[in-house]
Amino acid sequence: MKAHNKVSQSQLTPETALEFLREGNERFVSNLRINRNLLQQVNETKEGQWPFAAVVSCMDSRTSAELIFDQGLGDVFSIRLAGAVVSDNVLGSLEYACKVAGSKFIVVLGHTHCGAIKGACDHVEMGNLTGLLGKIRPAVFQEKSIVDNRTSKNHAFVHAVTNIHTERSVQTIVEQSVILAEMIDKGEIGIIGAMYDVETGVVTFHEHTKRLGQPLEVVGKSA
Repeated sequence: MKAHNKVSQSQLTPETALEFLREGNERFVSNLRINRNLLQQVNETKEGQWPFAAVVSCMDSRTSAELIFDQGLGDVFSIRLAGAVVSDNVLGSLEYACKVAGSKFIVVLGHTHCGAIKGACDHVEMGNLTGLLGKIRPAVFQEKSIVDNRTSKNHAFVHAVTNIHTERSVQTIVEQSVILAEMIDKGEIGIIGAMYDVETGVVTFHEHTKRLGQPLEVVGKSA
């Protein structure tokens, strides 16, 4: 399978890009991954890259976006930070991915049994990690449904906090990047939160977090 090029990337819609990711995860879970000639893709991408999506995920060794979504070289921007935390550097990377490099969709991918989320739940403080976990802690405080055992030992609590943190991260991207927000409003790109299950390999997309505007020409026709 060939790597994406400028033409194939430009012809994709945000909806199609998301569907590529859905289908890729289905192949991954079914162990039906596409047979790719990676050395050929190295040659095809030596002059440039045209990824169709950008995935913000955790640094966890089990959460490689290329594997989870069954994609090849040059297909996705993979932005990885403990807890899939959204920092200024992540926002800048996403702006480059979408505004400059032409990616059509952003996925914020949380995962089950996340060590960073557990650390935030337990109020861990350690060197520079303290500041990073501090960006997750608002999700810990926002989770109100679980009263007892609000620690990393309670899997239900960790899972609930992870979902909230992922949703908050989607909101942060839209609220703190004027560039990306405008692109979403115009239907040029889309964004969604999702959860990866490290036990099954399944990605569950949180449809209520999906944001996708309408292209200007579509808006004009419906007016």
